[in-house]
Amino acid sequence: MGKGEDEVAENAVLFVGHGSRDPEGNEEVRQFVASLAERLKDVAVETCYLEFERPTIADGIERCVKGGARHVAVIPIILFAAGHAKIHIPAAIDEAKERYPGVRFTYGRPIGVHELVLEILLERVRETGIAASETAEDTALLVVGRGSSDPDANSDLFKISRLFWEKLKVKFVETAFIGVTAPLLDEGVDRCVRLGARKVVVVPYFLFTGILIQRMEKMVEDYRAAYEGVEFAMAEYFGFHPKLKDILVERAEEALADEVKMNCDMCQFRLAAMKDMDHHHHHHHDHDHHHHDHDHHHHDHEHHHDHEHHHDHEHHHDHEHHHDHEHHHDHAGERASGEAGKLAATRAPGGERP
Repeated sequence: MGKGEDEVAENAVLFVGHGSRDPEGNEEVRQFVASLAERLKDVAVETCYLEFERPTIADGIERCVKGGARHVAVIPIILFAAGHAKIHIPAAIDEAKERYPGVRFTYGRPIGVHELVLEILLERVRETGIAASETAEDTALLVVGRGSSDPDANSDLFKISRLFWEKLKVKFVETAFIGVTAPLLDEGVDRCVRLGARKVVVVPYFLFTGILIQRMEKMVEDYRAAYEGVEFAMAEYFGFHPKLKDILVERAEEALADEVKMNCDMCQFRLAAMKDMDHHHHHHHDHDHHHHDHDHHHHDHEHHHDHEHHHDHEHHHDHEHHHDHEHHHDHAGERASGEAGKLAATRAPGGERP
């Protein structure tokens, strides 16, 4: 992908999708990466997945190296830096460095808090009939993320919600999660209604379709029946938005140019954490066994167990051994964001316009 069959590219980009139990979501990732390959000239482009789908990261790296790549840029198609981005992908790269000592690897940044993400959200909300210039005193937007046991990732979603609120004239932009952590989607909807919203727009903070999007659609239908007199709508997930493509091309180009601002290679907290885990347990990945690997953190959080909708999420890798360290990836203001997230969790889940 990205080069002719007879051409050899010394540079390769390996995009890492999450992987889903829903084949449609995995196919969306493949199509999305194919569209990115058209914009990355003289570079071999490959796709792999963290779980639930092949090829694995190790498979993807092998394809790049067998294709002649001497420099492989590994780019996570992941919204925030949590367990996948901080632990599992770097561990796979560490293994690849040992296996292919003559190949240089550069690890790119996740999507993160990005201005273009806010523009994508604005367009998705506009598609539901709400304009950025419209004053909507009785409308609440509820931004819904996956949820993580990593406080940094959770607080970043609260930051996104606040920045989103600044661009709109709706009275409320609230934050909720589909699982793992509070406030859950049910709680977020209830809060919006209690605050006086007569229209609630659920805004999925998700890249592609999958089991969780389908679950959210069903929940919105249930809310319509449960809250008489309140209008509910659900915006589209990010999908094939051109600005999402811009972000991922940017991440690939900065990695190929060795201009990545985040560096996990020498992260002392990550290296210490790796001593307590078996890399192979997490990412060699042709097997179905990793379904159970990734749900195990529930057992450390007793408050999760009576929320039935947590237990079959495709993503639960966000291990709590690396979360409160201020060194994470040179993101300016991340500590402040983390503190803001903690305050938001103990006070109000979102922002109310005075």
